[in-house]
Parts: sequence; structure tokens; C-alpha cells
Amino acid sequence: MTSTDRHPRPLHAVLGAGPAGTALARELVRRGHPVRLVDRKGEGPAIEGVERCAADVGTAEGARTATAAAAVVYHCVNVGYHLQVEVMPRVQEAVLGAVEASGARLVVLDTLYPYGETGGAVMTEDTPWRATSRKGRMRAELDTRYLDAHRAGRARVVLGRSADFVGPGVLNSSLGAAVFPGALTGGRVLGLGDIDLPHSHTDIADVAAGLATLGERPDGDGRVWHLPTAPAVSTREIHAMIEKRVGGPLDVVVLAEPRPFGPFDEQFMAEYAEMFYQHTEPQVMDSSAFERAFGVTPTPLADTLDATLAWYGAWLANR
Repeated sequence: MTSTDRHPRPLHAVLGAGPAGTALARELVRRGHPVRLVDRKGEGPAIEGVERCAADVGTAEGARTATAAAAVVYHCVNVGYHLQVEVMPRVQEAVLGAVEASGARLVVLDTLYPYGETGGAVMTEDTPWRATSRKGRMRAELDTRYLDAHRAGRARVVLGRSADFVGPGVLNSSLGAAVFPGALTGGRVLGLGDIDLPHSHTDIADVAAGLATLGERPDGDGRVWHLPTAPAVSTREIHAMIEKRVGGPLDVVVLAEPRPFGPFDEQFMAEYAEMFYQHTEPQVMDSSAFERAFGVTPTPLADTLDATLAWYGAWLANR
């Protein structure tokens, strides 16, 4: 028996098998951790080193099942936009209750929504939480509860905030399936709001690496961190970078206000209307605190676009 057999590494449980949870599960395996990946069905392609588990983490019993024997729990659960205000508090209650009972550390994937409209000011971890939207206020209330639980000693919690996702496997993003398929096939490409404003995007690989780092570094607990994010550029600049890679101009459709387009249906866009300020003022996120504390640098945007276009090319070929 080897020393590794005698002292197996502790289990890391990832709740939510969307793009972030799946990328995180792969990253944790790469770092040598045993991983359980949880969603309601427990289905999906096999991932080497990952145990898939079916559980409804919006219930106390499901959350206990999902987190059983885990040393670190990652909350990457998301739900349909129209369900968030109703469902996400229930998920928090169940997951927080489970880790309070078990003693597992909790790493929460978070958004920039609690800050609300900033007038274009750069967002740091010290930016005031001034959300006025329903979803922004809900996220701020959840985050307050997480941090209160940590300060009270009921749980060990850390929050990692991300800007809009981009990268392989990311479909439902402003830089996702409404952009790359059209860019590769000559179809329409979405632009939201003022496409000359700088707008931060976080590579899904950096989301995974950032969350995994927080999972391995308890010295970061008890606060919010901005996950590693490349410097913001305008959507127009991103379109130009994509044009250079695909070898021709994009057919860009700019929506000055939310309306259905491509993968974003009427129900989604009606719910997204209150968040549309993100495209009418600069949306710039600063992750330098994380980079300094943990020695992690974000993926250059050019590399992100190369990887994303390659993934979408394969995805289109297999549809």
C-alpha cells in the first residue's frame, strides 16, 4: 500500500454541471483531487476522475447527499433567469445548512450583480453594493448571508465573482452562442447596447482555476474575490479580433434594447431587461487583488478567442 492509498486526498464536491461546474471539475482532477460533480440528473459525458451524482440541492436532503464526505464544496448552481429570485435563496439555504452541519468549506461562484450600476467606475472588491434590480438585490442578500455565516463561525465560506463568461462550452453568454456560430458560418452576430464601451469577460478556464485556487487556499476565506479576468476591451474590439481569425467581416446586429435574438428568447430577454445597464455603461472588473494574493494571471483574450473559436468549430461540425 502506498502512502497515497493510506492517506487519500479529500473529496471536492462541485454543485452544478453547467459550463463553470464542468470546467471546475476538470481543473480539480488536473490538480489531483477526487471530484464529485452534482446536478439534478447526474447524467452527461463521462469525465475521467469525476464521479457524477444526481441530487436536488434546493432541498436539505439533496444538499446533504451532494456534499456528503466532501472537504470542499463548490456552489456553481444556476437556474433559468426567470426562476432565479425564487430558487436561488432555496439553494443557498439547503447548501449552507449542509456545510454548516458537515464542516466542509464552501466556495461560491458569484456574479457582479450586487454592485448594480456603477456609472462606469472600475469594479473592485471594495465597490459598494448598490444593486436596484431584483436579481442584483437577491444576490446581494445571499452574499450577505454567506459572509454573516462565516463571521459567526457557522461555516467557512469564500466567494469568487466573475464577469460574463466566455470560452469553450459557454453558450448562454453575451459572448457565446449568439456570436461564435454566426462568426464561423457567415450568420448574424449579436452586439448588445453600446458596443464601443469596455466590457469585462472572464475565461471559463480562469473561472475554474480561480475557484479551484480558492478551494485549495483557506487563507482566502471570509471575503469576496474577483476571479482572474483579462483587461476589459470593447465589444467592437472583440468583433475585430474575431474577424481577423475567421478571415472576413462579421454581420453584427446591435440591439439597443433587449429583444429576442438567437438563443435568447422572449422570456429570457424580458427578465434580462433590468440587467441591460451592463451594456449601456462600461462594465470593467479589476481582479488584481486575486492575482497578487495567489500569483494567478488571467488568460490573454487572444488565447481565449482562439480556444473558443476552435471549440465552436467542432461543436458546429457535430450538430
